[in-house]
Amino acid sequence: MPKQHLIALDLDGTLLSDAKEISAKNKQVLQKAMDEGHIVVIATGRPHRASIQFYKELGLQTPMVNFNGALIHHPVDKKWDMLHNPMSKRTALNIVQACYDLDVYNVLAEVKDNVYLDKYSQEIIDIFYQTTDDTPFVIGSLKSKLNDDPTSLLIHPKEEHIHTLRDHLDEFHAEVIEHRKWGAPWNIIEIVKKGINKAVGLRKIAHYYQIPEDRIIAFGDEDNDLEMIDYAGVGVAMGNAIEPLKNIAKHVTVTNEEHGIGVFLEEYLNLKANVR
Repeated sequence: MPKQHLIALDLDGTLLSDAKEISAKNKQVLQKAMDEGHIVVIATGRPHRASIQFYKELGLQTPMVNFNGALIHHPVDKKWDMLHNPMSKRTALNIVQACYDLDVYNVLAEVKDNVYLDKYSQEIIDIFYQTTDDTPFVIGSLKSKLNDDPTSLLIHPKEEHIHTLRDHLDEFHAEVIEHRKWGAPWNIIEIVKKGINKAVGLRKIAHYYQIPEDRIIAFGDEDNDLEMIDYAGVGVAMGNAIEPLKNIAKHVTVTNEEHGIGVFLEEYLNLKANVR
């Protein structure tokens, strides 16, 4: 029997094609890996509601990392020890005030699967919530509507204010939050609690399954994958990944459009002979 590996999959730009689909090749190879006893998990910046359809499509029965590690849970085992690490409401509202001062386009807070949108925007709704029909929205000023510690904040600033806003976050909130800018084409700044990243979630899951680091395979493409790719014994950057990620990865595969996950796993786990 081959040694059991833990395989962690980022979604956008990694497992998913640019059309936001799982290719037949990736699906077939991952199914073969699971048939041989390997453990497949999703580790994404997306919330649960926007990733569960891909979890089901792959037929997973494993824990999942959402919000870049701020929520680690098991979709089908409610007894599993869920870990939810939101930022404080006080910090979030201080950041919201800075956003008001800079006249950003919009601010959005998420408390697990509940969404708080500061200003109504059909564009934001269409962009972020086309993956589900039953997103629970609350629309209105976050200063009055947000009552709980948020899992994440998403800020849509004007392009000329991105650096000013990020400098403000570094100067006044660096000790309590992490912030990242989404990849093109969206100028979105995502904020989570300090010390939270995908590696935190992957470490918890690896411990649960008793998988050592050298048998953790992780795939990613953006800066929210840096810690996970660095932590995994087999960190794999996609061909379309940002250069800083490629620089720290142990391996670089082909792009998400070329089924990079399936191509790598076929060879690395010697699955090729069994996959058409």
